[in-house]
Amino acid sequence: MDSHLIKTVNKLQDAFSTVGVHNPVDLPQITVIGSQSSGKSSVLENIVGRDFLPRGTGIVTRRPLILQLINRPATAKPNGTTDDAPKTNDHEDPDEWGEFLHLPGQKFHNFDKIREEIVKDTELKTGKNLGISPQPINLRIFSPNVLTLTMVDLPGLTKVPVGDQPKDIEKQIKEMILKYITKPNAIILAVTAANTDLANSDGLKLAREVDPEGLRTIGVLTKIDLMDQGTDVIDILAGRVIPLRLGYVPVVNRGQRDIESKKSITKALEAEREYFENHPSYRSKAQYCGTPFLARKLNMILMHHIRNTLPEIKAKIQTALSKYQQELLQLGDVLGDGSSNQANLVLNIITEFCTEFRTIIDGNSNDLSSFELSGGARISFVFHELYANGVKSVDPLDQIKDVDIRTILYNSSGSSPALFVATTAFEVIIKKQIKRLEEPSVKCINMVYDELVRILGQLLNKQFFKRFPNLKDKFYSVVLAFFKKALTPTTKLVSDLVSMEACYINTAHPDFLNGHQAIALVNEQIQGPKQIQQAGDERHAKPVKSSQQISALQTSNSSTSSEKENDGSFFGSFFSGPKKPKKIGGLMDAPPPTLKATGALSEREYMETEVIKLLIQSYYNIVKRTMIDMVPKAIMLNLVSHAKEELQRELLSELYKADVLDELLQESEFTQQRRKECKKMIEALQKADEIVGSV
Repeated sequence: MDSHLIKTVNKLQDAFSTVGVHNPVDLPQITVIGSQSSGKSSVLENIVGRDFLPRGTGIVTRRPLILQLINRPATAKPNGTTDDAPKTNDHEDPDEWGEFLHLPGQKFHNFDKIREEIVKDTELKTGKNLGISPQPINLRIFSPNVLTLTMVDLPGLTKVPVGDQPKDIEKQIKEMILKYITKPNAIILAVTAANTDLANSDGLKLAREVDPEGLRTIGVLTKIDLMDQGTDVIDILAGRVIPLRLGYVPVVNRGQRDIESKKSITKALEAEREYFENHPSYRSKAQYCGTPFLARKLNMILMHHIRNTLPEIKAKIQTALSKYQQELLQLGDVLGDGSSNQANLVLNIITEFCTEFRTIIDGNSNDLSSFELSGGARISFVFHELYANGVKSVDPLDQIKDVDIRTILYNSSGSSPALFVATTAFEVIIKKQIKRLEEPSVKCINMVYDELVRILGQLLNKQFFKRFPNLKDKFYSVVLAFFKKALTPTTKLVSDLVSMEACYINTAHPDFLNGHQAIALVNEQIQGPKQIQQAGDERHAKPVKSSQQISALQTSNSSTSSEKENDGSFFGSFFSGPKKPKKIGGLMDAPPPTLKATGALSEREYMETEVIKLLIQSYYNIVKRTMIDMVPKAIMLNLVSHAKEELQRELLSELYKADVLDELLQESEFTQQRRKECKKMIEALQKADEIVGSV
């Protein structure tokens, strides 16, 4: 079962290592942590049986090293024997080699070259200074002398920045380590030097943060041979100090002097075995000490771990598989060269686009949002909220003062003063006010145009447009030009509606307040206050007039009173300006160069002004109602419905042409790249699924 699981993981790693993209399944792996110079590198080298890691003082490991050990049987030698003995670096062995993920297809049989490549690639990513980078180096070592393991060597924990190191180096390293050891599928290999106090072990301290029960942490005690005479780690091994479910393994590595004198790992492993077999404290437990035992133990732990996580890995593979298959489906197949294929595709895209466009405007879409208004609902909002309220808020009298009305009244009567309220004055004012409705109406067209462009953007975000950027751009420009072209007739129709209203004032409109009614209202309002006032006291004061109050007097009253007030002047107070004009020959004044209405209104003037205001308000309300009703209809006719009906024809005439198909259906780099990635991923996942399924 175990060897089968070794092969399973081996195959799973093989399956995923061919994929250059992020591995979707968090495979079980062993993460190696410990403080700087606790002997992590030596432990790893001893497990591999080769010298291949950079050495030196300070931070040597500056990027995570993902080390995949892959056991492969040795090839038979000509005489039928196999050569399993671990090699020193002086001899290259055709059965042992390393490969880097960033140098695909390149085999390193010389392990010194592997070290050089690690240093070179580290400096490439982190520079020569002592910064660190979270970007991992992936190294796979194929050898008959290793057990299949995946180990991640992480930078050693450090306390104080030295030399060029960044000030927050401790925090950076800690964050990087936590990212790896927090994953529930990670087994934590905490390396601690036995000649320091276990309670001060940085590695164990960090492991406790993510694994407080010690369920997935294994301790490695290095430098056993450097402990003081008469001391040992038996208490720790027995779990009496800091218990770990997976226990501790003591090892003896090569010292600095051994490394300098190029002592081979084969000899070092032999020396380690002898040390434990002859040491009084460890003699009885020698088979549970040393690097070979550690490698077997790690292998076993990893196997059990894999066995436990297999169901979860299976599920993850399935989920990832369906996700990538779905994406591949959306990316579509590679297009054949056949022009009929291309023509069909463009035809389908145009049809689908126009159908979607219509459903979004009509609101029959399947994916209706409950989150916000979209499409047709937004156009409706523009018509019935923004435009209707905009028109309703226009006040015909806000730009015209009583004084202006009075001047227009006199001007409209010409040379003989009017006997009745002048209709010309009413028409002049109302026409000018109707023209004001053109601005909000044209604004309404532009708002609806913006909404159509918004719908276009929404539709062009669909997956197949991401696939064909040229097609997307062409679609955008054709549809936009089509909308812009429709703006001209729409604007003309809406402007014509305003001009129609302004050109003919229908005073016979059933809802319009006619002159008689207006005068009657005025009379009523003027008489009412008078009677109340006369009853209240006998003083004949002028009635108080408010701007709302519409007052009128019978013609006789008004003429006599105004004559009394203004000494018989029909023009009221036109001349009662502060400046007295020059007398000509002592008899009469010459009219001033500019004549303006000043002073208080006479009652007749007041009455006429109020009547005109009343008529303007009444007629303007009719026009507003008509515009609120007609402008949306005009916009729908010439812009929205026109787009719904004619857009497909326009797109077909512009895009459905043999000479542009090739260019339009040029796939984006991203799509081609992503399709390759998806296919690779699906292949890897299917392979992985098969592998896991066979267990």
